[in-house]
Amino acid sequence: MSNARSAIVFAYHDVGARCLRVLLAHGIEVPLVVTHDDDPRENIWFERVADVAASNGLTAITPADPNAPDVVTRIAGRTPDFLFSFYYRSMLDTDILALPSRGALNMHGSLLPKYRGRAPVNWAILHGERHTGATLHYMTAKPDAGDIVAQQAVPILPDDTALEVFRKVTVAAEIALDAVLPALIAGTAPRIPQDLAQGSYFSGRKPEDGRIDWSQSAQQIHNLVRAVAPPYPGAFTTIAGVSARILRTRVVDPTSPATDAPTLELRDGQITAHCGGGGTLAIDAMELDGDRVDPATLSLRFGRTRISLGRSEQ
Repeated sequence: MSNARSAIVFAYHDVGARCLRVLLAHGIEVPLVVTHDDDPRENIWFERVADVAASNGLTAITPADPNAPDVVTRIAGRTPDFLFSFYYRSMLDTDILALPSRGALNMHGSLLPKYRGRAPVNWAILHGERHTGATLHYMTAKPDAGDIVAQQAVPILPDDTALEVFRKVTVAAEIALDAVLPALIAGTAPRIPQDLAQGSYFSGRKPEDGRIDWSQSAQQIHNLVRAVAPPYPGAFTTIAGVSARILRTRVVDPTSPATDAPTLELRDGQITAHCGGGGTLAIDAMELDGDRVDPATLSLRFGRTRISLGRSEQ
């Protein structure tokens, strides 16, 4: 078992690129990389696994269906010791999971069993978590439910955006894999069963989920803004009927009273929002009709220094 050194790798995104490099640094033979074609409708702000594979002379394929019989046959013919999934976006059937002799493992972007499922970094920020991380675990038919092999935590600071936290999680994934890989190869890595009752499963998020409800508290709105900040689609609203995106905020007074009339206030070179659920936000970056604006621009546009936001914009 100490000579188990081949792995089929399903990978995408920054975590996929970094973890693939970790395998190669440890001398793991990677006879096949399975990744995705980039979606032309998506903002590709992350590293391409296909480029990493090409630069290392690895064979890479981008099947529309990774569970198609020809893909399964191709993987079986390689008789891999391991299969790794690093931020690959499609579910793998049990037929594929059963192929590697030493098991199939996935790198997930949370501290399992919390935030199983899709968009774990975004959900953790939305719920105001102060820590998250990366977890390497065995794959089962049920997503993100298998035994834990390694974890690495990272902090979520009060004003961190999803991109900033995702970059930390990428490094956490690299650290966790690098540390445990020798034990995996030797057959001595831990397997810690998950208590699924201690966490929840979350579905994917859509751009429309970024709509701001100004009846919420300043902290809730701040969490939404940073959870969906660019390069994600962003938090959006309308201001006096004009489309707006709120890109960066800070909670400047969490204790100011709730109000039935949420407003934007333009004063002393600062845009602040008095939120329906209580608290005040400083808005450090925003767009109006796609253009960045400042307090002076808003005041000229609307002719006043207080702008009604309404309780909820649905």
